[in-house]
Amino acid sequence: MLEEVERWLRTRSWSVTDRPLHTILAAKRASGSSVSVVLPALNEEETVGDIVAVIRHDLMEQVPLVDELLVVDSGSTDRTSEVAAAAGARVVHRDDILPRIPAVPGKGEVLWRSLLVTRGDVVCFVDADLREFSSDFVTGIVGPLLTDPGVDLVKAMYDRPLTLAGESASGAAAGQGGRVTELMARPLLNMHWPQLAGFVQPLGGEYAARRSLLEQLPFPVGYGVELGMLVDALHLVGLDALAQVDVGVRKHRHQDGQALGRMAAAIYRTAQLRLARGHLIRPSLTQFERGEDGFEPRTYSVDTEERPPMVEIAEYAARKVA
Repeated sequence: MLEEVERWLRTRSWSVTDRPLHTILAAKRASGSSVSVVLPALNEEETVGDIVAVIRHDLMEQVPLVDELLVVDSGSTDRTSEVAAAAGARVVHRDDILPRIPAVPGKGEVLWRSLLVTRGDVVCFVDADLREFSSDFVTGIVGPLLTDPGVDLVKAMYDRPLTLAGESASGAAAGQGGRVTELMARPLLNMHWPQLAGFVQPLGGEYAARRSLLEQLPFPVGYGVELGMLVDALHLVGLDALAQVDVGVRKHRHQDGQALGRMAAAIYRTAQLRLARGHLIRPSLTQFERGEDGFEPRTYSVDTEERPPMVEIAEYAARKVA
C-alpha cells in the first residue's frame, strides 16, 4: 500500500465514538453551520419511515444537529412519499425540481437536484433502504465536517452482512455484501487512483460533504455517482480533505446478480470517462435470462450522462444571490 494511504488511514479514518455528540453540537454552534440530510428514495415504503423517524427524534427533537430532513422521491409507485411525510420528512418529487431540465432515471440525478432544494452548509446523504437504522450513521459522518475545517467529504464505513434468499438475518455472511465494490470499484481505484485505496466502502450511499464542494462537482446521473464523486473530490481538494468513519453495521436490501451487473457497467463507464474522457463503442450491456425457448438476451443502456457542477446552473446561482 502507498505510504501516503497508510498515513491517511492513521489520520483520516475514525470511529463514530471518537466524536461524542456534545462535541459535535458545540462545534456546530461555534461555526454557525447548518446541516441538511437527504434521502433519495424509490419504492422504499417499508424502510424510509423508520429512518426518517429516527433522524427526526434523535437529531432534531432531542438535540438540534439536523436542521433540514428531506426525502426526494424519484418516481415511486408505492407509498414512499406518504410514509416519509407522515414520519416527519419534507418530501419533494424529483420532477418538481428544476423542471427546465427533464429528469432522467438514476440515483445521481436525485442527489444532484437535491442541492437546489436544500440549504445546509453540510449535506448528508443516506440511502432509504437501510434496516435497523441508527442515527450514528448521521452523527458519524457529519461530525468531522463540523469539528475539522480541513475535511470536506466523509464516507461511512461499515460491515455489510449478506443475507441470501431463504436465510435469516442471523445466518447472514458477515462482511460479504458489497459485491460490486469488491469486483469492480476496488480494483479500479487501486489500479487507477491508488490514493483512494484506503476507502473501505467507496460505493457506500452514506456520506456527507460541504456544500461548497458538492456544488463544484459533476454528478453522474446513475450508479456511478459515488465513484465519480470520490475521484473528482480527490482531484479538486486532495486526499487529506477526504475521510471515513466506522459506524458499525449496515443492513439493507440486496439486489440480484443482474442488477449488480448493470450497476457495475455504470461504474465502469464513470471510471472510463475520468480516465480518458472518451466514448464507449457500445454504451450498453446485454445480459441473459432463461425463457421458454432457452436463454433470452436483455439489453440495457449504460448510464452515460452526467450533470454539470451545480454552480453552473442559473437557478442555483440566482438562489445563492437571493
